[in-house]
Amino acid sequence: MGEGTSSSSKKSRKPDYSRFTQQELPACKPILTPQWVVTAFIFLGIVFIPIGLASLSASEKVVEIIDRYDEDCIPTNYSKPELAYHDRVTHIQNNKSNKTCIRNLIVPKKMKHPIYVYYQLDNFYQNHRRYVKSRNDEQLRDPKYKDDLKKTCAPEDMNGNEPVIPCGLIAWSLFNDTYGFSIKGIPLPINRKNISWPSDRKHKFGSNVYPKNFQKGGLIGGGKLNESIPLSEQEDLQIWMRTAALPLFRKLYGKVEYDLEANEKISVVIQNHYNTYTFGGKKSLVLSTTTWIGGRNNFLGIAYLAVGGICLFVAITFILMYVIKPRPFGDPAYLSWNLNPTGN
Repeated sequence: MGEGTSSSSKKSRKPDYSRFTQQELPACKPILTPQWVVTAFIFLGIVFIPIGLASLSASEKVVEIIDRYDEDCIPTNYSKPELAYHDRVTHIQNNKSNKTCIRNLIVPKKMKHPIYVYYQLDNFYQNHRRYVKSRNDEQLRDPKYKDDLKKTCAPEDMNGNEPVIPCGLIAWSLFNDTYGFSIKGIPLPINRKNISWPSDRKHKFGSNVYPKNFQKGGLIGGGKLNESIPLSEQEDLQIWMRTAALPLFRKLYGKVEYDLEANEKISVVIQNHYNTYTFGGKKSLVLSTTTWIGGRNNFLGIAYLAVGGICLFVAITFILMYVIKPRPFGDPAYLSWNLNPTGN
């Protein structure tokens, strides 16, 4: 008797009855009739096509100037085809060579401020796995991690026995071309403040972390940093450290806070320091306005138009099928055992 009482007192492993676990809760089970399906596709087409047209219209209103300068900013005596690669690399790596280049740009249409100035690089793979990992976010954020170097920062981690701040290949390859703008001899100011992400300035780069031993090794990768300015104020570095997903990318250089009239001639003085010639890269200067959709990008508008057009096409196809060869709704004659009564 004792054993029976003990076994009956054991908790049963059988779960308690629940309408949720037994899938007995009320549920909406819509029946997709031809009318509902056609209406849904027509609705999607009517919504997507106007959005696509509005996106394309906004993209076309963006005024953009793109000037590739890496080829033209090399002296003519370095541009012989048979010696092009060697001479260009020699010129760009020579600290004593004159790298000043003057370009003239014509404004095609009136450009309303703010006008964004970008540098564009092509054939530069910032998405390479080793390159992306070559950084130390703790070191960028907090000075107590200055000596806590990650292996991924090598070979740009130490300068002798001293740590490099910021370490890694991303910072080492910092873009260092500069641009100066003028119209009719009058300098055109470029606002280079507050161009990086606020979260980067406030959280990712420390206000008490300063560059140290940066670009002081035997091989110089790119731009240098002012050691008296904290990383939270080095916005060029912050923008560069946000690696791009594609080999063709743009990064913000600054903003023009004045309107530019159509057919105005902009003189640009470029200091062509950045070495893209070693890996066959391309450099361009971009001036662009924006609209509610951002910069010029036709992909979003084309995608909306394509999806909306497909939806309308499918809706019209279903309508024709329903009219030409209607199928009675819920007709049991279309069941498999009625279509093949012999079971073969």
